[in-house]
Amino acid sequence: MIEERGRITTVESDGFWVETIQRSACQACVAEKGCGQKLLSRLSGKTALIRVLSGHSDLQSLKPHDQVVIGIPEDVVVKGTLLVYLFPLLTMVGAVCIGALISSHDIIVLTSAMIGFLAGGVLVRLHSWLNKNNRRVHPVLLERLVASSEHQSLPE
Repeated sequence: MIEERGRITTVESDGFWVETIQRSACQACVAEKGCGQKLLSRLSGKTALIRVLSGHSDLQSLKPHDQVVIGIPEDVVVKGTLLVYLFPLLTMVGAVCIGALISSHDIIVLTSAMIGFLAGGVLVRLHSWLNKNNRRVHPVLLERLVASSEHQSLPE
């Protein structure tokens, strides 16, 4: 299970949105201090909003600004990456083969390549929409770390 910490931004009826800070692969890199990537990612502060399903917990107890740990199975990440990047390329190659069988004109083959690539992208998007609430392929809440009411405010 791949785990990530974040802060809840919005709670909905079927899930919630978590803001996480995007990290590079610096934790696994052997260059460590010899590279400026970690510093640049810390300075840019890029964040991502992730839709999370409730898992086994009650959404009523969650509030915006709660700190949480979310998780997703590793195999889902690998399969999703292959689907998103490889499927449109495979449909494009298939369409090029069909276009080359129909005609040897370059414009026909090029048009069939574009149609195949776009069709693959549309099918990936359709798959994403059909699995919108599938707990197997979405991040789920693993743990609530700090509730928003428990935050300490600084004296002014």
